[in-house]
Amino acid sequence: MNIIASLIEPRQQIGEEQKIFSDSMLKAMIVPLVIEQLLQMVVGLADTMMVSYAGEAVVAGVGLDTMIYSVFIYLFTAIAAGGSVVAAQYLGSRNRESGNLAASQIFHLAGLVSLICMALMLIFGNGLLRVMYPVTEPATMEACRTYLWIVALSFPANAIYNAGAAIYRTMGKTSVTMRVSLAANLVNVAGNAIGIFVLHAGAAGVAWPTTLSWYVAAAVMTRLCFRKGQDIQAEWKQALRLDVNMSRRILGVAIPNSVENTLFQAAKVFLGVLIATFGTSQIAANSTGQTFWSLAACMGTAMSTVFITVIGQCVGAGDEKAAEWYMRKLTRLSLILAFFWNAMVMALTPLLLPLYDLSSETKRLILIIVAIHNLFSASIQPFAMPLSSGLRAAGDVRFTMWASIFCTVVCRTIFSFLLAKGLGLGVIGITLAMALDWCIKAALDIWRFRSGKWKNRKVI
Repeated sequence: MNIIASLIEPRQQIGEEQKIFSDSMLKAMIVPLVIEQLLQMVVGLADTMMVSYAGEAVVAGVGLDTMIYSVFIYLFTAIAAGGSVVAAQYLGSRNRESGNLAASQIFHLAGLVSLICMALMLIFGNGLLRVMYPVTEPATMEACRTYLWIVALSFPANAIYNAGAAIYRTMGKTSVTMRVSLAANLVNVAGNAIGIFVLHAGAAGVAWPTTLSWYVAAAVMTRLCFRKGQDIQAEWKQALRLDVNMSRRILGVAIPNSVENTLFQAAKVFLGVLIATFGTSQIAANSTGQTFWSLAACMGTAMSTVFITVIGQCVGAGDEKAAEWYMRKLTRLSLILAFFWNAMVMALTPLLLPLYDLSSETKRLILIIVAIHNLFSASIQPFAMPLSSGLRAAGDVRFTMWASIFCTVVCRTIFSFLLAKGLGLGVIGITLAMALDWCIKAALDIWRFRSGKWKNRKVI
């Protein structure tokens, strides 16, 4: 506890004239980000709630499929995040020309990678499902195939939206991405209602609205990012060609981040194979529970974005003292917000579960795993997630990558098999293994911050 206190305490003060971001500026960034994350999570709840009326086999199928789909989403997000670190540092150094080039190359790389991924999944997706889930019930597998094929078509739109959103968040204009997200989510919710209750389309009734909503969001963000007169703007001439030097800088952050995020999700997919052996009730509990987990974790996700913008600009301006001061301030704020947010989500969970058409055993399991998740999400995850983003924004990308690989791929996988299979705890063991992963990752991030070695890494 003394170590944690020494991290978040305001050891050194900086004058008002040295503050790159005032409290009001931080509030203007954080509030829209939280609302945006909340909107996405509410839509996720609505998705699982509505699809539950198509039967637990469909819920289980979509849940297993989402683990694969999320691997690619994390990849696209990592590319956007890598570009945002570079763009934030150029913005902090007042190098507008290079910032524009970085923004353009984010679009180029995101579009190229997403098209390749879409083609691979359309060609090999069904074969991958057969290999990964050989003993899955036929109805569940059919839902998997349907959902995966449709959402694969959304990959380019998802990547382009994330690229545009990263650029706007780098500028601190999070209210814009919030409004775009609101519009896209309204399309998604309306489409889900039609697909499930009017057309009775099952998994397809959720997948097609999701795909359409991503294309709506991508179109709007593209138009905004190429608009002239902004602090950073993408340019078509630069976006349609590959700039090797700038792409190398972006990929220098994005590749470690991609490896980190992709292996993180790949570990979840691997564990999904284990979860698939637990039976329909536990699979459905894990699938629905993850939606509540995502809702609880959205505060940490929002604060991670704030860390990238703030710390990236401080480092770009060459102000290490301000970077350290904001790292402590934002970590302290993350803990406070995470505590209240997770408590609220836990209180709402029993009220929301009756809306799901699930068995009593499935609902009981959901309550248990959400309680475990939220306890650690409130107390440990701010050190394992937002603080890690701050280290990454400073350019310390290799450490965060290797720490995540060790914690998630090695520790979480081993603990999952020991607790879930060895001790017979099922999805409860999977949840406890995730919490242990966060504890180890938090300890490593705190050690790295206190060592000061993160200050010696350069991106631009």
